[in-house]
Amino acid sequence: MTAPETPDLPQRLALVHDWFIPRSSGGAELVVQAIDQRLTELDRRPQLAALVDGESRRSSSWLAGRSILTSPIQQLPWGTSHVQQYLPLLPLAIEQIDLSAAELVISSSHLVAKGVLTAPDQLHVSYVHTPVRYAWDQMHAYLQRSTLVRCGLGPLIRWQLHLLRQWDQLSAQRVDHLIANSRFTARRIQQFWGREAEVIHPPVDVERFRWDGPREDIYLCLCRLVPYKRVDLVVQAFNQLGLPLLVVGDGPERSRLQQLAGPNVTLLGRQSRQQVESLLSRCRAFVFAGLEDFGIAPVEAMASGAPVIGFGRGGLLDTVRCLRRGHPEPTGLLFPQQNVESLAEAVAWFEEARLWRQLDAAVIRQWAERFRPEAFSARFEAALRRAWAGHQRSCAVAASDPAGMPGLLV
Repeated sequence: MTAPETPDLPQRLALVHDWFIPRSSGGAELVVQAIDQRLTELDRRPQLAALVDGESRRSSSWLAGRSILTSPIQQLPWGTSHVQQYLPLLPLAIEQIDLSAAELVISSSHLVAKGVLTAPDQLHVSYVHTPVRYAWDQMHAYLQRSTLVRCGLGPLIRWQLHLLRQWDQLSAQRVDHLIANSRFTARRIQQFWGREAEVIHPPVDVERFRWDGPREDIYLCLCRLVPYKRVDLVVQAFNQLGLPLLVVGDGPERSRLQQLAGPNVTLLGRQSRQQVESLLSRCRAFVFAGLEDFGIAPVEAMASGAPVIGFGRGGLLDTVRCLRRGHPEPTGLLFPQQNVESLAEAVAWFEEARLWRQLDAAVIRQWAERFRPEAFSARFEAALRRAWAGHQRSCAVAASDPAGMPGLLV
């Protein structure tokens, strides 16, 4: 008996992202680009949609010339440059985008994109980068650093985040099929939304990086300099150890980190793509202290043959094989507590025991290969086809059993 054929994907698709703006080009945007590219290769180029679009008029953007549906935020002052200042309006705004022409809606969501409105005969598949961090488990850390709270608006901000949590949980129930970027994100989805999610790791362009060059006596920290990345822990640990550390990136934490940094710590600021690739290929190890939902940068470091010294929670449990935990082919070292002492102990052991000699660059690179864009595209397409096949079966059952539909006169 032959297995039933999987029905082909529909012709009319929509792909929704939170926003398309020039200063936001991280891992979430790489996922959207990979999905769009794969659908286009399948002759299913989607209608794009977002809260705001500041990219399609830029000739250098991959979105140049594309038609993008937007929300009313697009017309508000500074809407395309500072969309997050309209946070209380964003749930309402995303619901105003009309996607009724699409048979299949795909959302890429780290804030509100999953909240688009769809009909029962439409299928909505959402790739979730994270449930809103500052509305859920990282709310207290966010409030401690908020300038609005320090200005006396704490009660108002707390109330707005309470309302956002309610909408976030409610809108998650409208999605037909959820995909998480890591097992950690899937657990958070279960905790906050009460939903199961399939796990598909995001794409990483490992081909960009050289892994077989000589290593130098430098440690590297590379990320946006924002509070939750905890670069302050890295700087303080290396101040204690006196080992050479380069910090690459920019953001609101830069001036504070500059004040913390000792003479052995150098803040390089934002670097070009080529400079980043060179540093990753030459560093002794990549150091990462943040709690990430997935974490693209550690995988890029491993694609460069560099071992990762990282905080042993969150997405790094999916991506780093820890030497301390007895993996036969380790790719790094995970420290257990998110504090200076735990990080400093891990780096000191790595340095004194010369652990980099046990962490083979070729093995590390081979492990990173599993996160290639081609692997993501194949897994995501398979998930879409399964979800669409299930949706088609459900629609067929409903059509064949009208008597079972509530409220229908027979």
